[in-house]
Amino acid sequence: MQSPAPQDRLLSVGQLAARSGVAVTALHFYETKGLIHSTRNAGNQRRYSRAVLRRVAVIKMAQRLGIPLGDIAKALDTLPCDHTPTAGDWQRLSAQWRDDLTRRIDEMIMLRDQLDGCIGCGCMSLKECPLRNHQDRLADKGPGPHPPSQA
Repeated sequence: MQSPAPQDRLLSVGQLAARSGVAVTALHFYETKGLIHSTRNAGNQRRYSRAVLRRVAVIKMAQRLGIPLGDIAKALDTLPCDHTPTAGDWQRLSAQWRDDLTRRIDEMIMLRDQLDGCIGCGCMSLKECPLRNHQDRLADKGPGPHPPSQA
């Protein structure tokens, strides 16, 4: 039996959407952001290599972890466009995100542990509340609007 012609191994955007569980509009968005790449056939229709299926799976998993698309793009840029990411690639990519995830988890645990006290007091202090005024850089300048600082 003959192997399929290269064009037969490519996926249309609809086929990619159906197989990956990602909307066509999202796939187009991923492509505009450089996360995935396509070629065009003679009718100017997008065609995707099967390697894109795994890339989309990596994108979906990273998004589920809360990784920003810019960070996902930087990580995927370390892989060749036509390369199907492997388990080893995922381990390397996910290791890059581990510290940020740990920091965010720690921050969420702190917020969870402070939640009862904050709601219980009802103060919602703009000066002191870590939920309402997280990492406020202007608190020491007092209330109200402040003009931009002169460099």
